[in-house]
Amino acid sequence: MKKNGMRLLSLLLAAMLVLTACGGGSGETPGGETTPPSTDPSTTEPPSAPSEPAETKAEPIKDFVIYHTAAGEMETLLALYSESTKDLDFLINCISPLLEIDQRGQYVPGVATEWGTEDNGLTWTFKLRDNVTWVDVNGNEMAKCTAHDWATSLEWVLNYHKNDSKNSSVPRQTIAGAEEYYNLVRDMDKAEAQALTADSDLFKDTVGVEIPDDYTLVYHCAKNVPYFPSLAICTAMMPLCQGQVDAVGVEKLPGMENTQLWYNGPYILQEFIQGNSKTFVRNEAYWDKDCTLFDTVTSLVVDDGLMGQQMFMNGEVDACTLSESNLRSIYDNPSSEWYPYLVEGRPTKFSYHAHFNFNKCKEDGTPDDNWNKAVANEAFRKSIYYGMDLTNYWSRINFINPKGLENLCYTMKGLVYFSDGTDYVERVWEKLGLPEGSGRYNAEKAQQYKEQAMQELAGEVTFPVVLDHYISGANQTSLDDATIIKEIVEALGTDYITLNIKTYTSSASAEVYNFRLQSWTFGNGWGALYGDPENPLFQELYGDEGAYHSVKHSNINDATDPQLIADYQEYTALTRTAADICDDMDARYEAFAEAEAYLLNKAFVIPLNYSVNWRLTRVNDYSKMYGMCGILNPQWKNWETSEEPYTTEQYAAFAAALNG
Repeated sequence: MKKNGMRLLSLLLAAMLVLTACGGGSGETPGGETTPPSTDPSTTEPPSAPSEPAETKAEPIKDFVIYHTAAGEMETLLALYSESTKDLDFLINCISPLLEIDQRGQYVPGVATEWGTEDNGLTWTFKLRDNVTWVDVNGNEMAKCTAHDWATSLEWVLNYHKNDSKNSSVPRQTIAGAEEYYNLVRDMDKAEAQALTADSDLFKDTVGVEIPDDYTLVYHCAKNVPYFPSLAICTAMMPLCQGQVDAVGVEKLPGMENTQLWYNGPYILQEFIQGNSKTFVRNEAYWDKDCTLFDTVTSLVVDDGLMGQQMFMNGEVDACTLSESNLRSIYDNPSSEWYPYLVEGRPTKFSYHAHFNFNKCKEDGTPDDNWNKAVANEAFRKSIYYGMDLTNYWSRINFINPKGLENLCYTMKGLVYFSDGTDYVERVWEKLGLPEGSGRYNAEKAQQYKEQAMQELAGEVTFPVVLDHYISGANQTSLDDATIIKEIVEALGTDYITLNIKTYTSSASAEVYNFRLQSWTFGNGWGALYGDPENPLFQELYGDEGAYHSVKHSNINDATDPQLIADYQEYTALTRTAADICDDMDARYEAFAEAEAYLLNKAFVIPLNYSVNWRLTRVNDYSKMYGMCGILNPQWKNWETSEEPYTTEQYAAFAAALNG
């Protein structure tokens, strides 16, 4: 390794070591620790001690510009109706939540200035500030933001005929009467249900939300919920004003335009050109007058990440994630003008997986019996689970430290901790028989399960089984990724399985998932909405309309194989049993770890990777909100920026200053 390359890696290693030393917390804290890159001490210099952050002479950015691909285009402007980061990463900038988080993941006041419980988490009270207003796209005041807006949003989320079960699982599990109200309304006539509001007697008499006055909000829980503050930063508990519902109409609200949206957050979505750009402007009526905001934020739609990188180098955007090829070209050339500016971002809150589709259809709408029979077989799934050597795929994300991206779990590291400081996922690793958190790939096991599957499926399934893998047709990066994935899967033998790369035009949901055409959904991440394993694990429940991946990707509720259904029901029972343990958090986490290990040992889902990207940026990531749950991390508030890109040395110092 070149000496300059060793120095760059050493600086980053030093920064990450600081992060690791300061990791930890409890189940009530959405922050967490990160893992330092795995380097060979015989070939690297000792980590150099980071200095204090250098004074940035460049001016901060006033008009911030970013990019996203067409596959990441927004599909709704109603946050309550979305369960996707493609919408929420933007919409959180238009909304003010009850609480916020700081750069370490600690809770700080948002609209609520005080909060707490006097009965060990059965009742939670929030005191709200009285200077928050809703404005329209032109900044005109439309209404005061009060406690009633959180009752309105809760009624909306729990009303099946308004929100189609989206984001309903969180309140249904935690708030008294929420499950009862959801079931009552679901069975109603649609028109009758849509006429309900938070002021309706049925809602007030059933659901445990109380409003003593306009600026006091009280939640009564169905059980002790010590992690309730983390719910205050999740999608299901974002506010909604009844005045906006009345103005737009119940059925039109999920499809409203930016000119119809009401705003109480730091930004207003002034212009939205679908498939082209979005422009946000500072909300002059925003309640936090002391915070730092951009004058404007513009997000441009690009064909792929490679175009975004070129735009950064041309000075057209202010941050970019580097592809494998561009990272290599810079990292291997210390004389490159961009070499001093290579920085490794903080790990995101997402754990990425591959989700099998258990009720796949062909393009003509008929069942794909060959795939469905194969994937219902446990040995077939396990052959893929153990047989994928993902190193080359991880290298596409971070070739400098690909093994550092290895993921064995459904839940993200750093979400919750046992009382002795053990990360929850470490307990799952132990139950999987991989206590070091690495090494799932096992060619020998994969071959054994391949042979077993071929024997058990003989006469029922035609080999090779075809796995349909869908990507955006306009995204070269996705095609390059898919080519690597095809090689990884077909290493099991093309006599056994082949991967068919197929494309969609603009929307995977509209063109693929709604028709159940995919064999699996590869690379979907789940970032916990609140600080408890319940949230990620509930997305895989059997027979629950609010289980996101079960409904949208795996279609397990429509599977027909008796053994597969029985196994999923066992997982569901284990998970619900864990969720009922509220008086002993260690026992709760232990039970969840048992359920998660069962999910993975059955290979219902295959964990893939964490996301730790190398980038070029004019943003100090260590100045951002940073939590392992909730939807607040992308909010453009109090970001430190520079018109000049930040250097490797500056990033190492930022990490040391924040976590030292």
